[in-house]
Formats: sequence, structure tokens, C-alpha cells
Amino acid sequence: MRISVDPEQCYGSGDCVHRAPSVFTKVDGLGAVIPGREHDVDAPRVREAAEGCPSAAITITGER
Repeated sequence: MRISVDPEQCYGSGDCVHRAPSVFTKVDGLGAVIPGREHDVDAPRVREAAEGCPSAAITITGER
């Protein structure tokens, strides 16, 4: 499974960084996954961040 943030969809609320700072960061004002953390789907609050993203820019792919 893999986490990604669509920069075309993200408007930079920072909610993901607030919910899961060990996985998400901001780059050029937009949410992004910290390099090397793309597969940390089970990290605390990652799914919550994806479900609560106000711009629906976070996706988790390859789910079972």
C-alpha cells in the first residue's frame, strides 16, 4: 500500500501535517508525504488524515 498527495488537488490546509506529522509535511505550501514514508499506511492517524483531508488530495492505493 502507498500514500500519496495530489498537488493539483491540495490547497495547503496543513491538516495532514497536524494529524500525522511523522508521515506528512508541507512543500511549497502544499501537503506532501515525507520521502521514505510513502508506505507507512499503518502509522497512527494516517487513514484519519486521508479521510479528513478537506480537499480529498490524499489517497491510499493498493489496499486489500
